[in-house]
Amino acid sequence: MKKGKLGPKIIMDTLNGLSIGIIVALVPGALINQLVKALLPIAPQLNIILQLTGLAAIMMPVVSGACVGIIGKLTPIQTASIALAAVAGAGNFQFTKQGFIAQGSGDVINTAITIMIAYLIVQLIGQALKAYTILLVPLIVVIVGGGIGHLTLQPISTITKAIGLVVNQLSTLQPIIMGILIGVIFALLIVSPISSVGIATAINLHGIAAGSASVGIVAASFALAIYGWKVNSIGTSLAHFLGSPKMQMANLMPHPKLLIPMSVNAALLGGLAAGLHITGTPTTAGFGFSGLIGPLTALQGMDSNSFANICLVTLIYLVLPIALGLVSNFIFYRQLNFFKPQDFALNYE
Repeated sequence: MKKGKLGPKIIMDTLNGLSIGIIVALVPGALINQLVKALLPIAPQLNIILQLTGLAAIMMPVVSGACVGIIGKLTPIQTASIALAAVAGAGNFQFTKQGFIAQGSGDVINTAITIMIAYLIVQLIGQALKAYTILLVPLIVVIVGGGIGHLTLQPISTITKAIGLVVNQLSTLQPIIMGILIGVIFALLIVSPISSVGIATAINLHGIAAGSASVGIVAASFALAIYGWKVNSIGTSLAHFLGSPKMQMANLMPHPKLLIPMSVNAALLGGLAAGLHITGTPTTAGFGFSGLIGPLTALQGMDSNSFANICLVTLIYLVLPIALGLVSNFIFYRQLNFFKPQDFALNYE
């Protein structure tokens, strides 16, 4: 491959692989954990499900690295080496005197950077090592690629937290304005390499700010599903809001103008949610509709589970996001020809 094309290929393969890895590793817990926790008092044996979904989340760097290798059509040795390097850069495995302690899914941004570095090393080595490939490629990629990722973890994590602090400052503004800004910011975060859950957790985003962030993600999720429903399968379309719209990351980042329609929806819904005092938690802010985490938490934050409150939550988390998605699709696609359904096409076969 020509060197001029190597950089863009590495970036795009990494973004695609990372988006799939996040979905595979995090969505199982997002879909079922809330229900399992509610059932634990009467069925404690279900705790094994929480343990297994937690294990899946911890393995996100490995899964992401493997997905990048598969998308890049790398050899099994190269793919496994990149996956191991990703673990070193993720930071969710901590060194202790007793061994390793694993917690969370790691820093998504640094995981992406580590994978890119490891991928570049693999491409530069190529087949130059010949018979020694199986011996030296894993060693070089893990030590050099993983080592660089381990060194960049702290500064990258600091930058991630700084971004979070900026977002947190927005919550001090007037509720409506804050809701609009937070809604848009988290709609953009959910389709970027940055972990929306990580940002929300790092700054302890809660209350109305978390509610606005949650519905901003929901607005983006339904909008993207509707924009591409003509060219995507039913399962892929549903995965945008039942799973994560981060699957569109590779389509959106090279064409930032595609972010505008969904951002308009996120602004409208985020401001409305703030005005109606829809609340949430850091997890709610990061996942939105997945596993009904957002609507269930919003309902829990109200004074009662009355029929009126249930209708309000349904309106904010389901009816309006769909309506806004349909209206914006009509305006931006049918009337303005601003995008085409093919711009949101995904193929995971």
